[in-house]
Amino acid sequence: MKLLINPDEYLPLREVVFNTLRKAIIEGELDPGERLMEITLANKLGVSRTPVREAIRMLELEGLVVMLPRKGAQVADITVKDLTDALEVRMAIEELSVKLATKRLDEEAKREIADTNLRFKEAINSKLVPAIVDCDIAFHNSIYKASKNPKLITLAQNLREQVYRYRVEYVKDFSYHDYLVREHDEITRAIFNGDAETAVRVMNEHIYNQEQIVIRNLTTGSM
Repeated sequence: MKLLINPDEYLPLREVVFNTLRKAIIEGELDPGERLMEITLANKLGVSRTPVREAIRMLELEGLVVMLPRKGAQVADITVKDLTDALEVRMAIEELSVKLATKRLDEEAKREIADTNLRFKEAINSKLVPAIVDCDIAFHNSIYKASKNPKLITLAQNLREQVYRYRVEYVKDFSYHDYLVREHDEITRAIFNGDAETAVRVMNEHIYNQEQIVIRNLTTGSM
């Protein structure tokens, strides 16, 4: 594991360490269940133990870290309950976004959705998980933007990091990649055709299928 700290003169050191560890957890560099040893992390990051300890407390408040008796801090496990809670909210946001995007689509939004969908396909072909995740986020962001609803866009972006861990897990399942491409194409086509009913149906299937993949991996212990 290589943790690279990104110094920011405008942030307290504890927040810089917090952001570094948070990113490592969300992106899977620190695995669920992995112990967070203050001395080890401090040495890797080139800081004292104090900002590491403070950052771990902040991560605990976010639910990304748990404190266990006689074991100390460790990365929180991904649970089925956390997954279903997050994806219930995401499904509602995605459903509203495709409805509004279908009604409010303009040429600029159409080009952006088409472009992000194309870049997603290129990322799938690359087989690079970080690139696929980033391009998947960009595709969905283009639909949020097409909704022309700033409140919805803010809600969606606030949820994005909470579901990032799950995105990484289903993208790692290469057997699902053909389905992802097909679902993105069907969503794009429905929005462009002004078919809100189909766009909503396919989007709901899209999120549901992802949920089932992660649940399967959780229950079989393959995560």
